[in-house]
Amino acid sequence: MIKVYGDMQSGNCYKIKLLMSLLDIPHQWIAVDILAGETHTAGFLARNPNGKIPLLKLPNGDCLTESNAILNYLAEGTDLLPTDALARARVLQWQFFEQYSHEPYVAVARFINKYLGLPADREAEYKSKQEGGNKALAVMETQLQQSAFLAGEAFTIADISLYAYTHVAHEGGFDLSGYSAISAWLTRIQQLDGYHGMEIQE
Repeated sequence: MIKVYGDMQSGNCYKIKLLMSLLDIPHQWIAVDILAGETHTAGFLARNPNGKIPLLKLPNGDCLTESNAILNYLAEGTDLLPTDALARARVLQWQFFEQYSHEPYVAVARFINKYLGLPADREAEYKSKQEGGNKALAVMETQLQQSAFLAGEAFTIADISLYAYTHVAHEGGFDLSGYSAISAWLTRIQQLDGYHGMEIQE
């Protein structure tokens, strides 16, 4: 059986859990405590020298890391990953956007606030993330005013990549009330068959 090493409170790990739930992929979820240093044990580093989660371990022992790479692997051959070259590139375009323009602001602000409790020595950094995060949200809002989902009218793993941290963006200080198209998009995803929220624990 496929094994996933992750923390359900991590958006990057939640992406994998959500996809597996939507596609009904049998798997074993192995909880990893980031703050306790469990990604830096010798056993874990043997699987991922980068010391990060999520980590996917296949039945043959092969391991795959990086959340969006895992999404692409698991979605291959499904409706969530287009076969058309341009349509697939648009999915990748949004996944790159997530990693370079969204996650460094929204996810980091959330980590400082939710995980660390907004310590005084990180407050300036936390505040500095707000502008970049809102810029990313505005880009998403513009697209979602034009199409039901990020890469077009069909739900894809591009949406999973951006949904993970966007639906908990308020935990990083981001007010989504001014983003009506994003709010409607969040609702559409939450109504999908097989949807699991980040609060689901295993």
